[in-house]
Amino acid sequence: MGLPALEFSDCCLDSPHFRETLKSHEAELDKTNKFIKELIKDGKSLITALKNLSSAKRKFADSLNEFKFQCIGDAETDDEMCIARSLQEFATVLRNLEDERIRMIENASEVLITPLEKFRKEQIGAAKEAKKKYDKETEKYCGILEKHLNLSSKKKESQLQEADSQVDLVRQHFYEVSLEYVFKVQEVQERKMFEFVEPLLAFLQGLFTFYHHGYELAKDFGDFKTQLTISIQNTRNRFEGTRSEVESLMKKMKENPLEHKTISPYTMEGYLYVQEKRHFGTSWVKHYCTYQRDSKQITMVPFDQKSGGKGGEDESVTLKSCTRRKTDSIEKRFCFDVEAVDRPGVITMQALSEEDRRLWMEAMDGREPVYNSNKDSQSEGTAQLDSIGFSIIRKCIHAVETRGINEQGLYRIVGVNSRVQKLLSVLMDPKTASETETDICAEWEIKTITSALKTYLRMLPGPLMMYQFQRSFIKAAKLENQESRVSEIHSLVHRLPEKNRQMLQLLMNHLANVANNHKQNLMTVANLGVVFGPTLLRPQEETVAAIMDIKFQNIVIEILIENHEKIFNTVPDVPLTNAQLHLSRKKSSDSKPPSCSERPLTLFHTVQSTEKQEQRNSIINSSLESVSSNPNSILNSSSSLQPNMNSSDPDLAVVKPTRPNSLTPFRKAKALYACKAEHDSELSFTAGTVFDNVHPSQEPGWLEGTLNGKTGLIPENYVEFL
Repeated sequence: MGLPALEFSDCCLDSPHFRETLKSHEAELDKTNKFIKELIKDGKSLITALKNLSSAKRKFADSLNEFKFQCIGDAETDDEMCIARSLQEFATVLRNLEDERIRMIENASEVLITPLEKFRKEQIGAAKEAKKKYDKETEKYCGILEKHLNLSSKKKESQLQEADSQVDLVRQHFYEVSLEYVFKVQEVQERKMFEFVEPLLAFLQGLFTFYHHGYELAKDFGDFKTQLTISIQNTRNRFEGTRSEVESLMKKMKENPLEHKTISPYTMEGYLYVQEKRHFGTSWVKHYCTYQRDSKQITMVPFDQKSGGKGGEDESVTLKSCTRRKTDSIEKRFCFDVEAVDRPGVITMQALSEEDRRLWMEAMDGREPVYNSNKDSQSEGTAQLDSIGFSIIRKCIHAVETRGINEQGLYRIVGVNSRVQKLLSVLMDPKTASETETDICAEWEIKTITSALKTYLRMLPGPLMMYQFQRSFIKAAKLENQESRVSEIHSLVHRLPEKNRQMLQLLMNHLANVANNHKQNLMTVANLGVVFGPTLLRPQEETVAAIMDIKFQNIVIEILIENHEKIFNTVPDVPLTNAQLHLSRKKSSDSKPPSCSERPLTLFHTVQSTEKQEQRNSIINSSLESVSSNPNSILNSSSSLQPNMNSSDPDLAVVKPTRPNSLTPFRKAKALYACKAEHDSELSFTAGTVFDNVHPSQEPGWLEGTLNGKTGLIPENYVEFL
């Protein structure tokens, strides 16, 4: 496993987990620094040894050149003259080799030693300086905060307000220093991937050039060298793009830190001072506390930020009640009392500020207003996957393929924003949308049309490949071999809603045509992946970890373009129906139920005879009869059976599993197979488990049911209704 990403949002919390992650990054930088230092020392020793070797070989060549064969007699044969001349030829070859060696030695210091020393001094050195500043600010902030919290509430209000302002300024400065330090550490970790390897590659290239017999070796190394050179260039390009994204996120965090908090499994978390009774009186001990509303569990971890270590054992209690302490009832400010079910007495806690106390009170349902979870700030776009949407994309594609398929930098070069918005307003107008089906006026530039296409896709309420499948696509791109990646992505594409899949197919067919003309437009499959990855597969939450996964988004798009015919025109391998699986398990003890990662939205059957068609119709009729017995239920029979539009085989049809209609009362269902949940919204269960209140969910291919009091999602083809 690699190093975990350092999230800017964690700088605000400054949690123990964040400190541990930061320590792992610092240890990696120290390890890299020592290794580079040792490598520079070994490199200098190697250069000295090469100089000595060159001197020795020149002396050897001089000895060969000075030696003269003396033949017996007054004449020499042709063979003897060749043999006599061979030593001088050897000497000439050795001298030429040593001339090249001297050039290599002189170049080695410039291409190997200097860049490594520069990286070590400028980058790692800068990170060390940033660490010193960060540690200094940490100590300063914690000291001032403790001093501030120890102020008596009986002091004048003006003095307290002045103290509050001072703490806020110090806290803001500490937060900014923390963000800058995390940014620098992240930057050095990314830079070493190319700034460290690239000098070594240049030095090796000098060695291969030097050796006279190294041509074959260089040729054997050529494929790897080309691949490594391309990888370094790609890493550099990704670094530039990632660095700008991370820098942009850092600036957003500086401006509005509260709007970019990481989604946490806890209702509330942060540092609190807990009053503890001792033999000599009472003391206030700093704890990192978390609270989960569902379980009402409060966890308190004694932790000192200055020493970076725990001050005792963790403690968890179950919340009974939470009451705000009045200012005149205690000398400390920002206090509140907590009563626990499993611990006698009252636990008095001190928050870091009045706002912090308010948030804790809301989370614990105290006397302050009820806690409201953050609402999704994402506003829905005006673009839709409707007839107008498909018409717009088709018009743009038609214009590009007929007028600008060979234009250099296609889709990479952006158009003027005002022109793009004007074109979109024309295309999205229902009146003009129906006037022409394929033509966009020649007055619009190709870069304006391509930018309009990308902008429309970004205006959709969600990404074309959907938030819920984003992590699954990323996981597929990280599989070890290409065949597994293609297979998994093939399956995921067919789990998308029909309109999303149709739009994606339309787009991938077009991008394949663009890539086929890459010699003219310079847009290879890799370049198109860079352009469309963040648009089609953007994450729901903007974090550093998500930015680091952009390269895998690009790989997914590359796979879709290169394998578009297979992915969109063939049916992926999917599990059998429940009945077929049940039958096969009876026939063979080796049969295994499908894994959760292979859950399909539809099941595919090959219809081979009229008998099977009649059998299927009878199943539909029986379903209609069972539903008609309830006057409040309605079943749309046409949704039970529909042809597969992507298949070339006319006998191949799609049969959706039998499920109750949205108006059918809740029913019980029994699990046919075991399944382990992959997300918090799903249920884990074993074969034979019985669910209550089972009904259709908003997610295609999933049902919603209750198990042991918990409600969650169930794969539709894993259960049968009772």
